[in-house]
Amino acid sequence: MPGAKTEVLISGLGPVGAALAVYLGRLGVDAIAIDRDTAVYPLPRAAHLDHETMRLLHLASAAEAVSRASQPLSAYEFRAGDGELLMGFRPGTSLAPTGFPMSSMFHQPTLERALRESLAALPSVSTRLGHALKGFDADDEGVRAEIAGPDGAYELRARYLVGCDGGQSLVRRRLGIELDDMGFDEPWLVIDARLKDGRERLGTVGLQHCDPKRPVTSMPMAPGRHRWEFMLRPGETADEVTEDSFLNALVAEFIDPSAIEIDRRAVYRFHAVHARIWRKGRVLLAGDAAHQMPPFLGQGLCSGTRDAANLAWKIAACLKGRAADALLDSYQRERDPHVRAITEMAVFMGKIVCTQNEETAAARDRDMTAKPEVERFAVMPGLPRLASGGIEGDEAAGTIFPEPWLRANGGRRRLDDEAGLVPLLILGGVRTDAAAAFVAGGGYVVSLADGALLDPEGAVAALLEEHEAVLVRPDRYVFGRGRVAALIAAWQRYLATGSASA
Repeated sequence: MPGAKTEVLISGLGPVGAALAVYLGRLGVDAIAIDRDTAVYPLPRAAHLDHETMRLLHLASAAEAVSRASQPLSAYEFRAGDGELLMGFRPGTSLAPTGFPMSSMFHQPTLERALRESLAALPSVSTRLGHALKGFDADDEGVRAEIAGPDGAYELRARYLVGCDGGQSLVRRRLGIELDDMGFDEPWLVIDARLKDGRERLGTVGLQHCDPKRPVTSMPMAPGRHRWEFMLRPGETADEVTEDSFLNALVAEFIDPSAIEIDRRAVYRFHAVHARIWRKGRVLLAGDAAHQMPPFLGQGLCSGTRDAANLAWKIAACLKGRAADALLDSYQRERDPHVRAITEMAVFMGKIVCTQNEETAAARDRDMTAKPEVERFAVMPGLPRLASGGIEGDEAAGTIFPEPWLRANGGRRRLDDEAGLVPLLILGGVRTDAAAAFVAGGGYVVSLADGALLDPEGAVAALLEEHEAVLVRPDRYVFGRGRVAALIAAWQRYLATGSASA
């Protein structure tokens, strides 16, 4: 393999690296994805997917397999040590505007296998398992990577290197990028179990048991699976809490230990850190290599998938000459504030859960139970909008575009299936010459006026309002609304400079 070349080298083939590779392959980019492991890690790690992420996974042909191995949450509750409700969230009974459940607990190995099946069908992408990045040099032209494979070391040249290599990222460390600590670091025992005798679930409610004696998380996972997380008390060690007798005593508070089979027991530190820099020239970070958060919102993998979708189309646009290098600087500008806001929410929830001082917990309980129980429930909190990367001043910019359907062969087909990971121009009226030019530049155009677009709930019509069109980014955030010519001009500015502003 000496002297091998590719457009993009992806270091790490976990779910974020695999999603990035699929997106790049579907955009016609030559890519090589490497991973030191030779197979998908067989045990669940990430547990939760929101509806936005399911939509992005659908664009990678993985959402259907994941849906079959997942179950929606009916509620997410925080309860005091005595069982009193502190606060709770319900996702609602209907599907989200993306067409997926608001919140689903899933099986990560199923997701990873589905992504790798998608990869296998893409001729421009190859995977090299059992290959590990050992070092790299980068210049203005690209990256020279040193890789250790089963048959020895070799060199590979790439236009871009993306580190999707996890929390201990070699790519990040070799770049000398420091981490910002967001002030949360707690040790927890994580237990993943399979339910015996064909039992599918213990319930459909995710529970945070905020008992200062020992905070506990209890979560239904994919059908037939359940997860418990127990916060360690001061002085407890990983060896101690993972012993059978200790572990069984913890689980016995929830279920007879003989009714489950434990797949995994491990102590993790739930922490919140962010890389200060996500891009240095031709080298970029994504997923856990760029940010890590405690699991109380279930947004770690969701955020990494958003990274992959944001980055893939931008790299492809640069490689195909449709965008300037400056567009890649918008990646961190857009993603970092979004992830930090989510991390702050997760830390806030984590601090509620992790209170181990009994007086502090009692004060917390009095404060949070002061209002009637019915008022302590709320709709599942939405995620922040994308603060940049759209037309400034448009209140719809940075929100998720609701997915409509297309008429197809007497039935219907998702617009995402037809268009793929490209920009969308949704017209309220007839097509124009400017719209045709948008297609020539790699976009997809559809109009409400020609009847091909199904909008039974009126979500697209409401978004258009009195506007001529809405332009949607490839990662399905609304770019902006307005007249077609002005939208396309702003989009071209964004591709050239990373900003839509004139």
